[in-house]
Amino acid sequence: ADRYPSEQVLCTITAMAALSISILPFISQVILTWSITGLEQVSVSIFFSSLLGTILLFAVPVTLLGLVSPFAIRLVTKEVGRSGKTSGSLYAISTLGSILGAFLPVLWLIPAFGVRRTLLIFGVILFAASLWGLRSRWRPAFSLVLIALVLPLGPLKNIPDLIYEQESLYNYIQVTQLPDGTRELILNEGQAIHSIYYPNPKTVLTGWYWDYFLAAPYFNAGFTPQKLHRVAIIGLAAGTIAHQFTKVYGQVSIDGVEIDPSIVDVGRKYFAMNEPNLHVHIQDGRTYLETTQAQYDVVAIDAFQQPYIPFQLTTREFFSTIRSHLSSTGVVALNTAHTTHDYRLVQAFVNTMSKVFPSVYVFDVPGTFNTEIMATVQPTSITTFRQNLAQFTPSSVMGQVASEVSAVVTQGHSDGGMVFSDDRAPIEQITDQLLLNYIQQH
Repeated sequence: ADRYPSEQVLCTITAMAALSISILPFISQVILTWSITGLEQVSVSIFFSSLLGTILLFAVPVTLLGLVSPFAIRLVTKEVGRSGKTSGSLYAISTLGSILGAFLPVLWLIPAFGVRRTLLIFGVILFAASLWGLRSRWRPAFSLVLIALVLPLGPLKNIPDLIYEQESLYNYIQVTQLPDGTRELILNEGQAIHSIYYPNPKTVLTGWYWDYFLAAPYFNAGFTPQKLHRVAIIGLAAGTIAHQFTKVYGQVSIDGVEIDPSIVDVGRKYFAMNEPNLHVHIQDGRTYLETTQAQYDVVAIDAFQQPYIPFQLTTREFFSTIRSHLSSTGVVALNTAHTTHDYRLVQAFVNTMSKVFPSVYVFDVPGTFNTEIMATVQPTSITTFRQNLAQFTPSSVMGQVASEVSAVVTQGHSDGGMVFSDDRAPIEQITDQLLLNYIQQH
């Protein structure tokens, strides 16, 4: 700024920043896919690979835009005695821009146009503003670039078997279909399957952690399927758990809570999420439980946002709210994660749930990093759990579930350590430490 105090130089910088922003929609998927799948080969976790991808994408535009304020102050400051007023005026404008930049995308642009077109809109606006300050001989060349940028963006369908993709207010949604017709719901980074659909209506079990939720009611003595009346699912996604409960327990009333309406639409269109006993609520899971009067026999929580769980769904206060909505023989079940030798997240959940429920149980899902944790309103035992499940023939759906869950269930005990609360729930910090330790060990 001191060496070349020129408006043309400043506008060239903003034009370059605009271009770097505008190309993000075209290169983001390539870079993020490379950072996640490429670095996976050297055992770098999704957290760090996503971080690297984000840095690669935004380093140039952030650096260029960081030059604008000091450069602008240098240009408009004519007298040292007025530098305070001048810089204050510029920063007031900058603050207003920051406020608009924070709220416009979330409240209007992303819901209306999607992330890619939102980036393009900001890039084009900045680019157009830059043109006015450039010399006339540069304007034709930059105008050609501007025209190219406003061309419609098509979907980036370069993932094998991709049949649908959409940007919603909360997620980047993709649906893939395998050759046998099986469909999978993939969100954001694409490193986890959030729902699965099988075209064969006789297929109930998935071989994944979802199957374990079906065993939740069997801790109470004398339980039979006819005693299950109402279920809540926090994190409905495209309805895998709801589909399984309907197949196994019949027309049991199910309240499915999902914060993203676009995922619900995808579930209905591509995952046959049309069970008449399923009542969908577009709402945050905790908000729903704090505003409903309903009582449940089972509350299932499957609300992972890879690689984290929303902190408000992890605390002692949250589980106290759940308990107030459970029947006298109610059970809460949630899905969480561990690594090979690091169970600190699982243990923190056990500590927290033990403050609210008399009996807590842990299920490590074989061959995965998933752990299912269940807790009961009444004091219960593993012996009763296994006895209740022993009634099923090995070839039946519940017989297959019983065989697996009976083999891996263990009693959860508080170790007196971390308890998540509304005041302090460092879920992201613990998850990051868990991932970092896994990297160091591998």
